[in-house]
Amino acid sequence: MRLTGPLRVVAVLLLVGLTWLLASTLFGGESGSSVRHFFSGASEETTPAEPRPRKYKCGLSAPCPSKHLAFRLVSGAANVIGPKICLEDKMLVSSVKNNVGRGLNIALVNGVTGELLDTKTFDMWAGDVSDLLKFLRPLHEGTLVFVASFDDPATKLNDEARRLFEELGSTAIKELAFRDSWVFVGAKGIENKSPFEQRMKNSKSNNKYEGWPESLEMDGCIPLRPPLE
Repeated sequence: MRLTGPLRVVAVLLLVGLTWLLASTLFGGESGSSVRHFFSGASEETTPAEPRPRKYKCGLSAPCPSKHLAFRLVSGAANVIGPKICLEDKMLVSSVKNNVGRGLNIALVNGVTGELLDTKTFDMWAGDVSDLLKFLRPLHEGTLVFVASFDDPATKLNDEARRLFEELGSTAIKELAFRDSWVFVGAKGIENKSPFEQRMKNSKSNNKYEGWPESLEMDGCIPLRPPLE
């Protein structure tokens, strides 16, 4: 009879412990996990999360060298999603900034300092190509020209407009046609053809969207130009 009291205490403690363990198991949590490992005698092992790949300026997978500008161009998707022009992690042209339009979306950048000079859109379906010519003719030596198409980039292009883009380093401009996708980076006074250009031809058999090819995306690093003496 003398053991009745201690046995009751032990029974109560066991009941409380089992209740706590059951509740922890049902509702989860770190404490429940720790209790289960304690009673099982197993050590708790955590699976390390896979590190996310680091992104650099404008989403590039690697940083640009010193005195280079990081950029990313995305052409428009059909006539629904507008194009994007990113430079040094700053969005120069995008639907969010409300400065995109059908046709050619262009950003001018100082090739020595990397400073944004101007952004404009030119409607190549129903617009006046003379507006584009007036924009391109007076460019200063070393000016960087970033271009992303949206919907139709070519219907209104004439020979002079195509020649001006050729002088900026474009090779695709000769064949650019109705509803092609096009992204391009050139420069006034470039000696060779630009390595930064992509074109996706509008083709009924290969188009991703009904009536339009897929959107193009291009990124890279552009060296700054030494100051003119």
